[in-house]
Amino acid sequence: MSLNIHIERLGRPGRDLVSDLRLEVPPGEVLTLMGPSGCGKSSVLAAIAGTLGTVAEGQSALDFKGRIVLDGQDLTRLPTAQRGIGLIFQDDLLFAHLSVAENLLFALPPGPSGARRAEAEQALAEAGLPGFGDRDPATLSGGQRARVALMRALLARPRALLLDEPFSRLDAALRSQFREFVFGHICAAHVPAILVTHDRADIANPRRVVELFHAG
Repeated sequence: MSLNIHIERLGRPGRDLVSDLRLEVPPGEVLTLMGPSGCGKSSVLAAIAGTLGTVAEGQSALDFKGRIVLDGQDLTRLPTAQRGIGLIFQDDLLFAHLSVAENLLFALPPGPSGARRAEAEQALAEAGLPGFGDRDPATLSGGQRARVALMRALLARPRALLLDEPFSRLDAALRSQFREFVFGHICAAHVPAILVTHDRADIANPRRVVELFHAG
């Protein structure tokens, strides 16, 4: 289930952020995308996920020309919800009005309630959080919330995973521990993943690094 990307052009009128970028990510591997702030790393993830239409107030939408192919399927013109791509950001984005278990159940496909609950409990056990299902997300530490966010993303059965600086808010000890947790689950789930980071310590594989630079 490889992820193949060719970005011919990504930018705004009169200014290219990224041009002629080709990426190939095999299943179970993490490609690391690095570069200075503003060079287009997060915009590349948005192009892959199909979320380029979401822009900050006062900014124009980014123009994208290229092709996104996942497991042989062309996703380029598909809406975000049909691409099967999971997203993890700096913030965990857990639903504050739901319990930890309810956050996980939100991601699971429909099915018998008992089986779904058992799968959510198994995910918590894998995350080292057994018995945390009834907890309020606000009572969890930053590292615990990050683990729940990852498990929620994986329970949605993504065909690929995009990670936008997911370790940046964690202290050094938690960062190292959570990194290994994330990379291990990506390998086990056998999905291709792209990680955006500024920290070289986050690199999963030194041979799978792409550096972007400011255009021009």
